[in-house]
Amino acid sequence: MLEREAHAWIRRLTSGEARAADAAALQRWCGQSPAHAAAFSEASQFWKAFGPAGQSLLEDERATSRRSRVGGRSPIMSRRVVVGGALAAAATGIMVVRPPLDLWPSLFELRADYRTGVGEQREVAVVDGVAVQMNTRTSIALGSGAASGTVELIAGEASFKVADRGAETFSVIAASGKTTSAGAQFDVRVDGASVCVTCLTNEARVEYRTQQVVLKSRQRVTYSDSGFDDVVAIDPSIAAAWQQGLIICNMMPLTDLIQELNRYRSGRIVLLNAEFGRNPVNGRFRIDRPDEALVQIERAFGIRARTLPGGLVLLS
Repeated sequence: MLEREAHAWIRRLTSGEARAADAAALQRWCGQSPAHAAAFSEASQFWKAFGPAGQSLLEDERATSRRSRVGGRSPIMSRRVVVGGALAAAATGIMVVRPPLDLWPSLFELRADYRTGVGEQREVAVVDGVAVQMNTRTSIALGSGAASGTVELIAGEASFKVADRGAETFSVIAASGKTTSAGAQFDVRVDGASVCVTCLTNEARVEYRTQQVVLKSRQRVTYSDSGFDDVVAIDPSIAAAWQQGLIICNMMPLTDLIQELNRYRSGRIVLLNAEFGRNPVNGRFRIDRPDEALVQIERAFGIRARTLPGGLVLLS
């Protein structure tokens, strides 16, 4: 009973329709007993690992178990079988769709040659003369053969420092677009179907469908299904702050800051009051201490935070 109710709460939170009243109700539910809190924590971890595929199979197991008890036979599916089945179902394509609240990796990410976990950063050498710094939750696949001078950024964010390669170029594929340089430092970030490319030194060419843009130093462009946005100037100390372990906010909307913090911590921060989300934020936050930023947000904006099992924080 508790397990079923806990999964119902998770479905409510991932529906996009949760409100402040739901946060209070969930906190009361979790506070009824240690068993309630444990059930919610277990449900959160289950959804992080397997998503709807695992939940569906778990419900199938319960139904089979009930039918078996009625018929006088022992259950024919164990929890271990369910977990294995969830993995198999995920491998067939269910996890290809972007998971709600990013609770588990997509199938595309699982085929990467290099991956970083939550809050992890990593430096790798993917091609001679190219140094790569991977940010949190980032996945990269290597090219081969004729594409050996190419990598694919499947998810996340990475900085590419390309030494002078003469006539030889290096390219990064991201969401059907390509960024190419023969000697520059540039960052590429994938946010769903949107890709942001920032040129920090020299220049880089960005191609998407039939269009292309040449970025100069300290310029940024974003592309998506609708094509290229306008090229904008950036402050490199802010744009590349993550490489120094920082998030630097200069009138950043609170909604955007929360989105950034979610990249660097387990669980999920959910802002239930859209009014608060428009508040501008100034400051510097350590990406390895995201919960310290939460405390500052509470104090600055008078927001109430409810911390629940599974790393879930509801702000209202």
